[in-house]
Order: sequence, then structure tokens, then C-alpha cells
Amino acid sequence: MEETAYHEAGHALMAEAVGARVRQVTIEPEADDEQPRHGEIEVAWKRSRWTEREYHEKAIQVALGGPIAEMLYTGDPYHPGFVTAWSGDWRTAIELAAPLFPDMPKRIEYLELVTRRLYHWLNAEPQWSAVAALADELLAQETLEGPAVREVLSAWGIIQK
Repeated sequence: MEETAYHEAGHALMAEAVGARVRQVTIEPEADDEQPRHGEIEVAWKRSRWTEREYHEKAIQVALGGPIAEMLYTGDPYHPGFVTAWSGDWRTAIELAAPLFPDMPKRIEYLELVTRRLYHWLNAEPQWSAVAALADELLAQETLEGPAVREVLSAWGIIQK
């Protein structure tokens, strides 16, 4: 449960940090018939704010933010593409990078660069403390609405409230 909270907190922090809005994040998603999920986030994108390239770059960071936060929490240096539980996030990142890098080797190289940069950024202060605070709130409440996410992140100076 804690790993899931850190995972979803990573997605939420990245969404707000890149300028999107978290509508809701939960570690108790409703069951569906497709695939079991341990957490879920709803992000609102105002796509008119960015060029198509900027949107794809930002959405990639949001997709990878969850696996990277979980990786930092567990201390396991896994590649986001090699952990079954993260396969959906990695697949999303690959799809989002396709218009930027049609050539698959270049796409993977780009995603690995983004992964390394985000790993270092999230592992620094105040980002890591903000992820931990969001994870604590998720563990206590199970579901957070967007204003609650922004309240936590603004306390750490990640975003302006």
C-alpha cells in the first residue's frame, strides 16, 4: 500500500509541477474488468497552453513520475520498462514519445534521459519531502481531490496555491 501511495504521489507531484491539474488521486480505485489497479490518478490538461511537443514532454514526465517515486521509495534501481506493475506507465510514455521520436531506439534513449533527470529532480529537496507528504495523505485518506493535492504541494513550495 505504501509503495502505491508513493507511486501515485509521484504522478500527482509531476502533474502539478508541469502545469496540469490533478482532479483526483486514489490508492483505492474502483475495480474494473480490464486490469487490476492499485492506484489511479485523473489529470486535467489545458492543452491550449502548450505546443503539441510541450504537451507530450510534460505528459511523459507525469507518466514516469509514478514509477520513479516508487523506485526512490523502495531504493530499488529498476528501469521503469522492466517492472510489470509499471508497464502501463512505460507504455504510455512510449506512446507519448512516438510523435517526438518516430525511431524506436531514439525514443527509448529519450525516455531513459527523462527518467534519469526526473530521478535526480525527485530525489532532491523539497520535491522528495513533498512526495512523502502526499503519500502520507494518501495513506491516511486513500483519495485526495485536486485542492488537497495543491494544498500539500504549495506547503513545500512546489507550486503556487
